Formats: sequence, C-alpha cells, structure tokens
Amino acid sequence: MSKPILVYTILTAFIGPWCDFILVKIIMGDKRDNYTVAIGLQKMVDKEYKQTYFKQFLSGSVLVAIPITILFLKMQNYYVEGVTAGGVKG
Repeated sequence: MSKPILVYTILTAFIGPWCDFILVKIIMGDKRDNYTVAIGLQKMVDKEYKQTYFKQFLSGSVLVAIPITILFLKMQNYYVEGVTAGGVKG
C-alpha cells in the first residue's frame, strides 16, 4: 500500500536536484564547478554562444531527459496505481 507514495518520493527526489535551476543559480553564482545540468545547458545558449552550441544544447537536453524518462517508465505502474487508488470509493 505504501509503494505508490515511495515511488512518487523517489521520482521527485531524483528530478528535483537533477533539473534544479533557480536555487543553484542564486547560491553558486559563477562557480562553474558546481553547476547543475540545467545551468550548464542554459549557459550553452547564451546570446554569444547561441549559434555555436545549439546542436550540443539539443543533444544535451535529450541526454538529460533520458534518465528521467527511464525512471518514470520503470515506476509508472506504481505511480498510476497510487493516483487512481487515492479516490473515494463508494
């Protein structure tokens, strides 16, 4: 009975730090060693690098989405079960 909430917690605990942008941008400033994937991708499409790194940006975006998609697909049954079983039956 607790599997759906555990799956939801695992998904959000992974996706949150993986794609975190605003908090890390504020805390880290210009320290490139501590950038998350989202900040690194955003830096690639800054005004001066837009034409140079756009293909790398697109491939990086796909690579960022792959682990999240695989994790969701593996845990999708538990997630859907938790969403649908939460309603009031009567």
